[in-house]
Amino acid sequence: MSRSFRSLSFIASNTDDAQASRDELIRLYGHVAPTEADVIVALGGDGFMLQTLHDTMNSGKMIYGMNRGSVGFLMNDFSTERLDERIAQAVENDFHPLQMTTSNADGSISYALAINEVSLFRQSYQAAKLRVVIDGQVRLEELICDGLMVATPVGSTAYNLSAHGPILPLEAPLLALTPVSAFRPRRWRGALLPNRAKVVLEVLEPEKRPVNAVADHSEVKSVLRVEIGQSEDTTAHILSDPDRSWSDRILAEQFAN
Repeated sequence: MSRSFRSLSFIASNTDDAQASRDELIRLYGHVAPTEADVIVALGGDGFMLQTLHDTMNSGKMIYGMNRGSVGFLMNDFSTERLDERIAQAVENDFHPLQMTTSNADGSISYALAINEVSLFRQSYQAAKLRVVIDGQVRLEELICDGLMVATPVGSTAYNLSAHGPILPLEAPLLALTPVSAFRPRRWRGALLPNRAKVVLEVLEPEKRPVNAVADHSEVKSVLRVEIGQSEDTTAHILSDPDRSWSDRILAEQFAN
């Protein structure tokens, strides 16, 4: 289905390629401020796309990314030709990020959103020791590991995949709970959870085994307890070319070498 739009805003990462591409696209298609645009065109890599999605969350703005970085899994291919036609035919993907709520050793509480994943990591040479609670029920009384993450389908091909977690189809109403170098239980490889599950991770022996928590690029040090759940009242919108949809990309990753 074709979409109508009146104005584009071009934003770019700080690399020379991205900045030069922005200048060329502005010359060809014009430019308005992001707050006034119907569609924001983001030029850069996956990190820049994640930052753009965070910055525009709940704004109603649609983001169309073109790869001027390295991997560019979240981006469409770069081209200066027929951009208005490509955007008009693009597929809209709407999704809810995870919300991370941490209780910290200094008595504070922190909040952050994650499009890819929420991760816990050991802070020192000592392995982390965690208790895993799902929807109020203790599922693992004690997990000894280097880390543990809750990944969305969007993030399942990122750090989650590097930690040998499962790839999740974009339409799957699931989250991946994936350990990093689990020591005990030695054979535990993680779990698939409903996307509406409420996950609580409690840090055991926090003074001896301090743990940091990360939601995408937001890090909180020395956490005691982390609550993770889908944020139903927060939405991001991203556009993908029909021949390079996120669903197709995630499916293709499962057959990649």
